[in-house]
Amino acid sequence: MLDREGYRPNVGIILLNAKNQVFWGKRVRAHSWQFPQGGINSGETPEQAMFRELHEEVGLHPCHVRIIARTRHWLRYDVPSHYVRRDSRGIYKGQKQIWYLLKLTGRDCDVSLRATTHPEFDAWRWNDYWVPLDSVIEFKREVYQLALTELSHFLPQAEARTRYLRANLRHRHGPCEEGTDTSPVNDLAINTAPDAA
Repeated sequence: MLDREGYRPNVGIILLNAKNQVFWGKRVRAHSWQFPQGGINSGETPEQAMFRELHEEVGLHPCHVRIIARTRHWLRYDVPSHYVRRDSRGIYKGQKQIWYLLKLTGRDCDVSLRATTHPEFDAWRWNDYWVPLDSVIEFKREVYQLALTELSHFLPQAEARTRYLRANLRHRHGPCEEGTDTSPVNDLAINTAPDAA
């Protein structure tokens, strides 16, 4: 399923553990590491696709995770020219992705890379949130950086820092006037509808 510009709708998943480390999967028979991701099928919402891909690639069910946030808009990447192909649906140029930030509420032993007969990963590990992107295939690195940066505002320590800064600003300057926001970090909310394709 391609949009009018030749991009396939896709979801990406950043899965956190209790230490705010991220799930990092090693692609089968390759030396590259990546976050779980996959295409959105016809008739699926991004959230439905995310839960399907989460189970297919990581073996987790909705009861094992909690959605913290998602990117507000589609993030796009182009594939190298030797991947570009034309078919009856048009020219495939790359992927457009909605990224989800999830918190693992289950246990490490709930992870299973063999949940399907066609596993995507043959190894996994927890990594610091700001993973080194040199192990990611080059044409995906910018999207990874964009997704990690946007969703970093929702990390628990970011929430704690925002509360701390606001409390200190109120203490130093008194209560805010109605309709003003003196905090250095604005609240971000989960946007459940991606922008139009």
